[in-house]
Order: sequence, then C-alpha cells, then structure tokens
Amino acid sequence: MLPFSARTEHEVLAAAQEIADETGVTVVGVQADVTDTNSLKAAVAHLSGLASFNALNIVVNNAAPPITRADRQIEWTDKEWFAAIDVKTVGALRLIRETIHLIPHDGTGRIINVAGGSGIAVWSPALLHGINNAALLHMTGFLAADLAVNKVTVNAVVPGLVGTEFRQTWTKELGERQGKSTEEFVGEFCTRRIERATSLVRRYQSTRV
Repeated sequence: MLPFSARTEHEVLAAAQEIADETGVTVVGVQADVTDTNSLKAAVAHLSGLASFNALNIVVNNAAPPITRADRQIEWTDKEWFAAIDVKTVGALRLIRETIHLIPHDGTGRIINVAGGSGIAVWSPALLHGINNAALLHMTGFLAADLAVNKVTVNAVVPGLVGTEFRQTWTKELGERQGKSTEEFVGEFCTRRIERATSLVRRYQSTRV
C-alpha cells in the first residue's frame, strides 16, 4: 500500500487514483496539513485504522511554501517569515514526530527529506527557501545519527532546478522582466550556479523520477 497526503482533499484523491491506475498499486490519499498538528494526528489515525495497513516503511517530507513574490524577503514581516518556516522546517519535524511510532525498527524504515539547491548555495530571491533547505539538511544529519539506534535510515535529496508548473511560470515572468526568453533566463540562471555544481546542464531537470 502506498499512502500519501496533501492539503487539498480532492486533489490528493485524484492523484492517488491516477497513480493507482498507472501502477496497479493500492494507493491511499489522505488529506493533511503539515502546519496543523491535529490534522496530522487525524491523518495518521485514519491510516493506522485501515485493515490493509501494517507499517510505514518510508516517510517523505516534500511540503514547501511557494515563492509567491520576488521582493526582498529580508523586508517581510515576522508573520510571513514564520509562515514560510512553519511549512517546510517545522512541518517536517511535525510529520516525523507524528509518524515515528509507525516506522519499523527492522532496518526497512526510511525518512527522506526533499531539500533544495538553495540550502547549499545562495539563490536570489530565495532567502526563506534557503533557510528552510539548510535547516532540512541539518535535520537530516541529526536524525540520521539519532535514529540509527532504531535502524531507521534518514537521507536528504537535493534536486536542482526542476521544471514544475510553478517554476516554469516563475522563470517566464522573471525572464520577461529582463527582456529575455524563458530559455535564455534559465540558461543564465543555471550558468551562475555552475561553480556550485547545482545545474551543469543549463536546463530544467525532469519532474518525474
């Protein structure tokens, strides 16, 4: 069984059905909000109560706030800062805390944290994204040592510039502001990061694994 969650119920159920149709795997979509502890508790209780549920072998932290503005994030309000950190950094901690008792101690347990290139290099204007990703990398190292006694493996994934729908819109808008095509902007954006080896191919990476 493959369980996964998202904030919007109809979207998570539609995605679950799509994955089930493509793979033939039993998929359970559960609505949950990582910024709401009670929401996570309810989702975990629902999952645990399913007759087909045995254990949670893999937990993937992939929640992140969108980049909705391109202004200077150092000028944002406290509320805006905390809202961004609450989703990815604290949200990951909440999800792990609420699911850790479901992860087996037989060596099959995995926690995978999806960070990002802004956690190891400076991406403008992604100040809060960088803080979140750097924190997630630190969290990964800490929990890898902390949970080793339980035979739970903790790793982080650091993707480069992935061509999601949001990212394509973001680069198109920024390119237009500079009088450049999307391709020109993406090429220059990636070139500026070659020294940090975050994207050597000067294009989007695949959105599918």
